[in-house]
Amino acid sequence: MSTSLEDVKDAALRIQGHVRQTPLLESALLNEELGFRLLLKAECLQVTGSFKARGAFNQLLQLTEAEKTSGVVAISSGNHAQAVAYVARELEIRAAIVMPSDAPRLKMKNTRSYGAEIVIYDRDTEDREAVGERLLAERGGRFIHPYNDPRTAAGQGTVGLEIFEQTTERGIVPDALIVNCCGGGLAAGIAVTRDLYKQPPLFYVAEPEEFDDAQRSLASSVLCSNAKKTGSICDALLAPHMGEGNFEILRRHHATGLTATDEEVEAAMTIAAEHFKIVLEPSGAVGFAAAIRNRARFKGQTVVVVGSGGNVDAAHYAEHLEHGERNRGRLLALAKTPFVSARPAA
Repeated sequence: MSTSLEDVKDAALRIQGHVRQTPLLESALLNEELGFRLLLKAECLQVTGSFKARGAFNQLLQLTEAEKTSGVVAISSGNHAQAVAYVARELEIRAAIVMPSDAPRLKMKNTRSYGAEIVIYDRDTEDREAVGERLLAERGGRFIHPYNDPRTAAGQGTVGLEIFEQTTERGIVPDALIVNCCGGGLAAGIAVTRDLYKQPPLFYVAEPEEFDDAQRSLASSVLCSNAKKTGSICDALLAPHMGEGNFEILRRHHATGLTATDEEVEAAMTIAAEHFKIVLEPSGAVGFAAAIRNRARFKGQTVVVVGSGGNVDAAHYAEHLEHGERNRGRLLALAKTPFVSARPAA
């Protein structure tokens, strides 16, 4: 079962009033420095600090009465965990969340504070889906998958509807959309909204450099996996591979993969703080970093990047900014170029 544009539109109606419409931010000074127009969709300002609340609401608002009674089980390294826990509390539903032992402290703390039960697993030695399925067999209810479910992807795709509406209202015609990608729920959900545009923008998924399964999958048309399970600061983007349904959607929309190093991600976090006055967690800044890294490709164009989350421990954030300040010069190593649109406004 796949996710359609109608599914995304239905999700938007269903979750309306439960989530925020997040802003589409722009910095004239950054545009001049990059040589292209960059618009940042600030999902870090969403309920629970990431886009994940959209999919969680779309899922839990469709539970049967029996599922509501039994509760829900979810698997997550943090952002999906917080979202499901928050939505479950709002709807008075019991939630158990399977989280890795190395999940960021802030994400664990928030998940527990929202009232969810946390079940810990070891990312290196255990399969989180197997742990989740075992809990589900014991307790019943519904498994709220973070990406491999059309209902999740449809909820996440409402980000794309907002981007279309916001750019249309401002007379902006995007040349490209860049979306952070792990299991592909957000990317696939947004990809189907390309059909709304008279001139559909090119579509890119962004990943940490050493966890580029989506890039390799899309290049080869074969679903690939990552050999490593840990080793990046982008803790929310370390799933072994995309969901099959999401992969097929992205293939149909001719998506292309981009990557960024951890150092480039930290630099992008610093640039986001300076130019947009927002906090991006590492996983939420990969697309932004990839856009800057590939500025020659986007010269003169209009690019929309999704800043997917901002849940990061304060101490770690300070370290990232310190590292990012040292690395930003290399990421922005380009003479200032006046921005000239390559495509006229609608």
